[in-house]
Amino acid sequence: MEAQSPGGTPLPDWHTLSAEEVEREVGADLSGLSTGEAEARLQRYGKNVLREEARESRLQVFLQQFKSVLIVILIIAAAASFLAGEPLDAAAILIIVVLNAILGYSQEWQAGEAIEALRKMLVQHAVVVRDGERREIDASGMVPGDLVLLEMGERVPADIYIVEATSLEVDEAPLTGESSPVDKAPGRLPAGTPLAERSNMAFAGTTVVNGHGRGFVVATGMETEFGQIAGLSQRVADETTPLARQMDRLGRDLGLIALGIAALVVVVGLLQQRGLLEMFLVGVSLAVAVIPEGLPAVVTLTLAIGIKTMMRRNCLIRHLPASETLGAVSVICTDKTGTLTRNEMAVVRVRTADTEVAVTGAGYLPIGEFLAGEKPVDPLADPGLRQFLRTVLLCNHATLALEEGGWRVFGTPTEGALVVAAEKAGLSRDDAPEPEKEFSFNSTRKRMTIIYPEGEGDVAHMKGAPEVLLARSSRVLRGGSVVPLTDELRDALLAELDEYASQGLRVLGAACRTLPAGIEWTADTVETDLVFLGFAGIVDPPRPEAAEAIRLCRSAGIDVIMITGDNPLTASAIARDLGLSSEGALTGAELEALGDDELEERLKTTKVLSRVTAEHKLRVIDVLSRDRQVIAMTGDGVNDAPALKKASIGIAMGIKGTDAAKESSDMVLVDDNFASIVAGVEEGRREYDNISRFTRYLLSSNVGEIVAIVGALLLGLPLILIPVQILWINLVTDGLTALALGLEPAEQDVMQRRPRDPQESILTRSAYLVILILGVWLGLLTIYVFMGLYAVDLDRARTMAFTGLIIFELYNVLNFRSFRFPLHRIGFFSNPALILAILGSLALQALVVYVPIFNAFLGTAPLTFADWGLLALLGLPVLLAGEVYKILRLRVRSGSPASS
Repeated sequence: MEAQSPGGTPLPDWHTLSAEEVEREVGADLSGLSTGEAEARLQRYGKNVLREEARESRLQVFLQQFKSVLIVILIIAAAASFLAGEPLDAAAILIIVVLNAILGYSQEWQAGEAIEALRKMLVQHAVVVRDGERREIDASGMVPGDLVLLEMGERVPADIYIVEATSLEVDEAPLTGESSPVDKAPGRLPAGTPLAERSNMAFAGTTVVNGHGRGFVVATGMETEFGQIAGLSQRVADETTPLARQMDRLGRDLGLIALGIAALVVVVGLLQQRGLLEMFLVGVSLAVAVIPEGLPAVVTLTLAIGIKTMMRRNCLIRHLPASETLGAVSVICTDKTGTLTRNEMAVVRVRTADTEVAVTGAGYLPIGEFLAGEKPVDPLADPGLRQFLRTVLLCNHATLALEEGGWRVFGTPTEGALVVAAEKAGLSRDDAPEPEKEFSFNSTRKRMTIIYPEGEGDVAHMKGAPEVLLARSSRVLRGGSVVPLTDELRDALLAELDEYASQGLRVLGAACRTLPAGIEWTADTVETDLVFLGFAGIVDPPRPEAAEAIRLCRSAGIDVIMITGDNPLTASAIARDLGLSSEGALTGAELEALGDDELEERLKTTKVLSRVTAEHKLRVIDVLSRDRQVIAMTGDGVNDAPALKKASIGIAMGIKGTDAAKESSDMVLVDDNFASIVAGVEEGRREYDNISRFTRYLLSSNVGEIVAIVGALLLGLPLILIPVQILWINLVTDGLTALALGLEPAEQDVMQRRPRDPQESILTRSAYLVILILGVWLGLLTIYVFMGLYAVDLDRARTMAFTGLIIFELYNVLNFRSFRFPLHRIGFFSNPALILAILGSLALQALVVYVPIFNAFLGTAPLTFADWGLLALLGLPVLLAGEVYKILRLRVRSGSPASS
């Protein structure tokens, strides 16, 4: 999409212009704008701020909790109960609905309390030239044409065309995903240059990490690259989670079933010449029996408990349903830097003219070995290696310091890696003299030189692109002596350099030269006739646990796609190290050339995407979604925000993630570790399994109530359960055990199963069959108990049926602890919360049976000990039948060829 000015006219591709052309285009001047002109432009272009996306009010967030179809049906049931003359039933249902809404509201409002992230990313002040003078102004007052001064450590306040640069390096990771700082220098670039390679531009929201420079503002506010991504993020609609869709579908189904059964029973009753008021009461009882009043609250509480569990596994969930959605993930699109890797550059290999050594150690900790083959060597005893390390240490601006929490590098990560390598060898800059002269690095020179006094002369220490240094070298340090650099050795070193690059290593070379007395110190005179010292291979190493996490994803049927702003060679090398199988790497430019069908086919085999933009990530999500995939997208930068918002579940980095990414996400990864995502997937699968378990359990219990009420009606018996008794079962006894069922531990093979189909209902055909069989069994047992006593004592008969149904359901809950494994396999006491819930339910039922105030409220009568024993014996076969079925099913499966 072509960028446009505030007036609607197309903007030029600034990077394709020269400094003079930019100056004319924006009406700039090297002496800066006048105050009057700046104020006029501010009126024309508007403030340098981002449009705010209005945050929902507290009332809106609270009302959203009532959007579920199931909640609406419960409110209707409460109204029906009130009209039927059962105000206590109506009040009980409404209390549950309101408590559920308060719990959901509390979680979501707390998660949204942070200040608008994209606004926070813009700097508050900037240094510009106005009326020929240097001034510090509020960045919101900056306008196109302003001349801005950029210094190390400052955020870039707008999109700026660079006109002067001295060792200027900018961290663009929040915008492009590029892990290494980008060198900036003036000069025209070809059309079509990717955003990450526009070295003549500095973009809003990025940070200057080295050097200084100045340039003209070419875009402000929503016209910046940052602003366009912010607008893209605001246009992306939030995705409905699979669980929310399934619960709404279940609510609609239950609503239709409730209406159908209630209407049918009322008609049958009227045909039996029963009274209209009696049949209305029966209809309300059936409606209450069909709808599992406690289900929304149990789902919400289970997800809330799951959120606390995930937090212990470094997954901070921002929205309740997201914890379960994580368990449905079938594709994880993950960033590379800091997620799959440590985000700590390290020297892993050093090549000199004499030898090649591997360097060990972790992160920025200055402890490690130098290995020739597998044999440790003393780097200071090798003249070539010692001189190489000394030069890269002296030709360096980075420092290493021990702070609380570990070692930290101040400076660019690449320079920091060289300092750490030198300190591993025992070298230090503490005793070095003050440098006398520096020729700074830039993207054109591709080298840096610092001159130090040594002995009675001066030595130039240089580092940079190895091929550049080799071209300026005529000698090499070999065997402790300086000897001529032959063409054969030069070619051999260049070949090894290509090998390093093919392995995804960032390579830096080093050279030095003792300067002749009396020469003029210019870059041309100093940086020639060099002594080449060698080169180092630098990498951001993979996290040690990431490879195992990817293997676990593979066994769980989850595709992993690495999406990074880094170059394809580096990305492919990291993928190989992690065991991520991919047919090559797909760049952003190549992705644009593919149609949707071609891209969908390519993504089946190519799992490494490099040099991608925000639009590319959105397109990947769209293409993957066509195949009904549930997509987790990780990200840390501003450029990731739209994709994080659009994905099924957006995962922002907690350590290096921007506020923009966190605010657009459903989950924040506290430790930035890919392995924690996989742990979260396991927890999400456990949550969904448990939601499925207690949903089926509650519905089988409700079918039992329906069968008991309808069966008694068809047999011409009195109403077997009154509405308040049904409500007690659904909210109290069933609610306690269902909530405890939500704490069931994960089954051992939870990460050996393929992801579930997000379109599949939470209730499959086999689930409906089990619910029906068990429900009919429970209902018929209840009728049997009632028929033996109702003619003698209706209150006692109702109490036996009421208590019996609860006991039968408490047996039944044990059937739903696992759909496949019997109790002796999963452990009878492996879920102690469920045992306590069963005992608690029995204790509560004893209260309503024996305490007079409850007798009056629930229409119960005291039972004898023999009554309790009879009910316990009648219910035992419910559990035994389930256990026998699971044992036989396991034996059949273990004996089949498919299971071997």
